[in-house]
Amino acid sequence: MALTAAAPVKVVAICGSLRKDSYNRGLIRAAIELSKGDIEGLQIEDVDIAALPMLNTDLEEDGRFPVEVEAFRRKILEADCFLFASPEYNYSVTAPMKNALDWASRPPNMWGGKAAAIVSAAGLFGGAKGQSHLRDIGVFLDLHFVNKPEFVLDIIHPPPKLDAHGHFPDEHTLLRLKKILLSLKAFSLQLRSNNNN
Repeated sequence: MALTAAAPVKVVAICGSLRKDSYNRGLIRAAIELSKGDIEGLQIEDVDIAALPMLNTDLEEDGRFPVEVEAFRRKILEADCFLFASPEYNYSVTAPMKNALDWASRPPNMWGGKAAAIVSAAGLFGGAKGQSHLRDIGVFLDLHFVNKPEFVLDIIHPPPKLDAHGHFPDEHTLLRLKKILLSLKAFSLQLRSNNNN
């Protein structure tokens, strides 16, 4: 189905951390809240990757995947674009994130030709090195990343980034997040329009 300015852009959001109170999961919650209030035409679904088995092609039988993987691949196929909330582990993406990327890239590749944006909350470099690695992976997957604005959040240095309820109280952080969501929406619409011409 072709996207139009009136049709909501379907975003699948994937958090690379499995921890319930992860800062990166908090970014997805904040993005969902923004999409319900400040940004029209953006529908964000937080898709959990915790249940995915580790990639093992022995689990594929007659072109079929395990039930959890089939459900995940369907979500990826039906999405217009993606929001990756990607922490940085050892200068790279997390194992659960890489596992999810790999499962949905098994033939046929579910990621190809779609827009994506990355947000990261991490220490030291705020996740910038991990984002760079994710972009490298995205080249093979034929993902088209939003280049600007970038979003990395240093969670080590004060002030505290989350309040007691797991929300980001800082208006500047929320404004930066809103800008990247608007860019993702515009880029997704542009790619769809180009593909339909």
